[in-house]
Formats: sequence, structure tokens, C-alpha cells
Amino acid sequence: MVLGAAAAVAAMLAWLAPGSLADNAPDWMRAAAQDKLPDYPKETAAVVLLDDVQTAVKDNGEIETRTRRVYKLLRPGAKEEFGNAIVHFDSETKISYLKAWTIRPSGEAIEVKEKDAVDVAFSSYEIFSDQRVKVLKFPAAETGSVVGYELVQKQRPFVFDDVWDFQYTVPVRRSRFSLQLRPGWEFSTLWENHAEQKPQTQGANQFQWEMTDVPAVEVEPEMPPWEVVAARMDVKYFPRDPAMRAKTSGSWNDIGAWASGLTTPRRAITPEITAKVAELSGGIQDPVEKIKALAAFAQRQIRYAAIEIGIGGFQPHAAGEVLAHKYGDCKDKATLLAAMLQAIGVDSYNVLINVRRGVISPDFPELRLNHEILAIRLPDKIADTAFLDMVNHPKLGRLVFFDPTNEYVPLGSLPSYLQNNYGLVVTPGGGEIYRLPLLPASMNRLLRTAKLELSSGGKLTGEVHELRSGDLAVQSREAYLEEAPAKRAAILDRFLGTSLSNFTVTGASVGNLEKYDENLTLDYKFAVEGYAKTAGNLLVLRPRVVGAKGSNLLSGKPRKYPIEFRGASRQDDDFEIALPAGYVVDELPQAVKAKCAYGTYNSEVKVDGNTLHYKRSYEINDLMVPTQKLNEVRDFFRQIAVDEGSSAILRRAN
Repeated sequence: MVLGAAAAVAAMLAWLAPGSLADNAPDWMRAAAQDKLPDYPKETAAVVLLDDVQTAVKDNGEIETRTRRVYKLLRPGAKEEFGNAIVHFDSETKISYLKAWTIRPSGEAIEVKEKDAVDVAFSSYEIFSDQRVKVLKFPAAETGSVVGYELVQKQRPFVFDDVWDFQYTVPVRRSRFSLQLRPGWEFSTLWENHAEQKPQTQGANQFQWEMTDVPAVEVEPEMPPWEVVAARMDVKYFPRDPAMRAKTSGSWNDIGAWASGLTTPRRAITPEITAKVAELSGGIQDPVEKIKALAAFAQRQIRYAAIEIGIGGFQPHAAGEVLAHKYGDCKDKATLLAAMLQAIGVDSYNVLINVRRGVISPDFPELRLNHEILAIRLPDKIADTAFLDMVNHPKLGRLVFFDPTNEYVPLGSLPSYLQNNYGLVVTPGGGEIYRLPLLPASMNRLLRTAKLELSSGGKLTGEVHELRSGDLAVQSREAYLEEAPAKRAAILDRFLGTSLSNFTVTGASVGNLEKYDENLTLDYKFAVEGYAKTAGNLLVLRPRVVGAKGSNLLSGKPRKYPIEFRGASRQDDDFEIALPAGYVVDELPQAVKAKCAYGTYNSEVKVDGNTLHYKRSYEINDLMVPTQKLNEVRDFFRQIAVDEGSSAILRRAN
């Protein structure tokens, strides 16, 4: 919604409204505020004093939830993250009560109500949706204040899935989940990252779980998304009325059947689709090239824009409408491509997935699926080698998974965040959870070659050529294409700045930047003053000039969580450095061979005449390093870091 000037001023005044000053904070909030807290690490910004969720499920499927949440702000800056009550709602989830309070360190209370909230769109990207957010600012949210809110929402969910989150990135003093069901209703739970806890029975069909002193998830570099490692309880409700059981995702096949009912009618082939398919592929004989042409159209010619109202958050628009408007969201783009492929006799299946790998458990069917792609079934006449990411599904045959939304990832590859991730393959009348492939390291390559020259004064000059494929090409393409052309030089400067100082880039070019099916190339020239350090008649230089692989991920205090690599990859460096006349090699670093269950690293330095030759290879072949294997990986990266920092010593000949 676009506000006029008067309305915008009114909204801003509401945003800045100070609230009413009165001793009217509710007893439950004051009790939480007075709770004696344990000692927390000094960097702890805030603590959740109370997180109380009371859920009542009615016979007609309506769910009413009362939420009471209280924080104490412990450090300056905490209000940036915890200074607002943020409430999500849509056409099926109504807010019937919302009120918030601040209890200042002096004990006085300030109250704000729903009328003081700002109503904003849920998403910041281009979208028209009934998913919205109310933001209610806690007044006077200063260090030492206690802030909290009470919310009552009524909803009619499309499926009876729920979740109790009781661990966050700040500690939780007390978290409680209460459930009231009608007679004849049942429920099941799945505990993630926590031992199962049995509920206390409060009465007939009333249950309660409670946690106290839940530690914070400490965000660590290269860990899985914190929501994946946080403890939670997933809940599923089973209605008494058999007619309502379709809303309970008792199995992945149930969810697939529900999704198939929403999707299948929208795949209808219209005359306009037939005509467009003929235009795009009519002159192409190779069936692989035909599929590529249609995939590229859906991926790059259909603008991403989502229109999601009610069930539209799950149901795609009709393929004909998507083609006519030339825009759609992930499920729209996948459905249009499915219809276009069907027009050339190629079957495909919509695939529901979560972009955060690890959120979905194959053992607990639920609708925590926020993205949609396509699984394309290859006709028999297409060779197995046509697409390197092809998999053999035991029932559906040879499949290639493709994301029409990510414009940088061509058909035959797969975005890194979807690899080794569980997706729900939707088939006519059902569905199956399936682990998408992890592409081999050989598909994600970086080959960096350099011809450099060192002067007797220590200045290093030369040129570097990089060839990137797979996800390593995708990363670079996205970085360059998302930046204005005039600012792209800064990308190379930032990269070189991680390894060099006092450098000057004297030339650079990027090849195949918008040829997504081809390898990306990067060529650059530079000069580095004082690269080699002088010490009497010696020159000391580091053979590994650019491109650090070592890591300090495992330095400092012990990690609590696994390491998650972006993907498998193979990266090679091959550097030639012409040495200054009058110098001979006095000492060279030793060759290194490092290996662990997740990767290998080999390097060597040789001298051939007046040329120093540094060559190395680095390969990561798996994604997740569990905590019990961290010591092995720590030693692996330590050996790499030592090698990368090692020096060759040149001596001036007499």
C-alpha cells in the first residue's frame, strides 16, 4: 500500500507515539521481570524472560493462540533487535488482541496498543501478498528495561502443523507451550536437537511442556543456519472428524497429494503456450537443446514477482496466466516450465523444498517448505551424460533437478543451497521426500594460473588467469552482475586485499559473464610494491601469492556446532614467478600433503632455472562436518594455513 503525504505523517506519528505512562504492566510480566537470573556471558545482549504460548484447537479446525513474550535488555544496542514486537498475520490469521509494555529500570510502566503499531508488508522484495507484519515499538526500550507483549491470534490453517521454538540466539529463562484439544483429537510431536520431553497433563485433553534456562545458540562462522541447530518441538494435530483429516500431513504422500491437487490443474497447456514453445524450440532438433531453450526462457524471461493471497501462497497461478503476464514466483515459473516441457513430450514434477538445508526432517512430514523447483524426467533418447547432475530415481526414472528462479544457475547444475537437501517430489496423486544430489567437486572448479616477475627490489608484477565452473562460477557471476558496472572493480580489489598490500591493479576483464552455460573467466594484472622483504642479501617471499584456503574457523574456544561448507569443489593454483637476476634459491618450503575425511590438499614448490613454480590443489568433497570430527578438520586447515604462510628465501649470489 502506498501512503499519501497526510497518511504517511499520521503513520510516523503513530510510530513515534510514546504510549501511556501508568503502572499497568500485567502481573505475569512483572513476575517475569522480578525473576532472579543466572549469570550470563558479558556479551549477552538480552534474555527472554518468558515465552509462553497457549494454543487451543477447536472442533471446526480454528486455532486460537495466546502469546506472552518478555525480554530484558542487558546491553546497549539490544533494542535494535529486541526493541519491537513483530507480529505476522494474513487473511487466514487474524489479530484479535495486541498490547505491549515497557517496565523501565525505575519500575514505572509504559503501555502501547495495537493502534500504535505500524502495518507493513512481510517481504521487502517485489511482491503483492496478504502476508503482513505489525510492528509495535516498545517505548523507552533502554538498557536494563524489561519489554514484553501479549498477542491473541485466530487462524484457520491450511494444514494442522505447528512448532514450538524454545531456543534462540539469546538465552531463554522460561519457555512454555500449552495445548488444549477437543475430545477425540490427537497429536504427535518430533523433537529436534533436544531429548523428547513428556508433557504435563493439565486436564482432559490439556497438555503443557516447559523449559527453563535454555542456553543461547552461539552463532559460529560457517555453521548451518542457527534455526537448524536450535532446539524445537514440531507438533501435528489429528482431527476427530475424518472429513478434516486431509488437513493433517500424516505422511509425505499426503502433502504431495494436497500439493498435486493445487498444482496439476494449473499446468494446462494453452494455445499461447503451444505457440511460444514452437517459437523457442521449433528450429531445434537436439532434444537437449530444446529443453535448455525452454528452461532458459522460464528462468530469465519470466520476471520474478509474487502475488500470494490466501491459498496463493501454496498454489501456483495457471501456466497460461504466467506466460501472458511474463512474471511469477518460484512455483509459477516451475509450473509454466512444466507445461512448456509437456508441450514437447517431456514429463516433469514440481518439487517443494526449503532453501535452508536441514530444516526438513524426512521422518516428520510437515509444510515447512518455502521454495519450489522442477524435476525434469529425461526422455529415453537423451544420453545419461547430457546432464552431469542427473539422478536415477527408482520409480520416476532419470531426473534432472532445475531451479527456474535462480537465473545464474544453468540447467544441468543445482544451486548449492539445494544440494544434499530434502525435497518433496510431487507426483499425480501423491508425493515422495527425496534427497537431492550433492554435485561432485569436479563440477565446481577454479583453476588459477599466474605468470609473475619479481624484481631485485622486491616488487612483484604479472598477470593471473582464472577459469571458474559450476557453483564457483555462479558465485562470481552473481557478485559482478548484482553490482553496477562502474563499481565492479571494487570486487577484485577486495579479493586481492585479502592477500596483498600496496598493490595496484593495472588491468582486468571478465569473460562469459552473461553466458551462463559457459565457464567464467577472469583476467587481471597487478603490481605489488615490496612484496618480497629484504634482509641483508636475502629476499623473502611467499610463493602462495593470492587465494587463501586456510581457515581460522577452529581457532579460539571449542565450537559447539558443525561446519557446513557451501559445496564440494576443486580449486587449483599454478603460479610461475620469474626470479631477479643475480639471486639463487637458498631455501624452499616443504611439500605438503594434508587429508581428512572431508577434503585433500597438496602443494609443492620447485625451481626450474630462474623460475620458481608453486603448484597446489585443494578439494572439499562433503558438506557437513559433525562436531565429533572437528579436531580432524582443525588439523587439516592448520596444515593449509602453515603452507600458505610459508616463505621461500632467495640469496644474492656472490
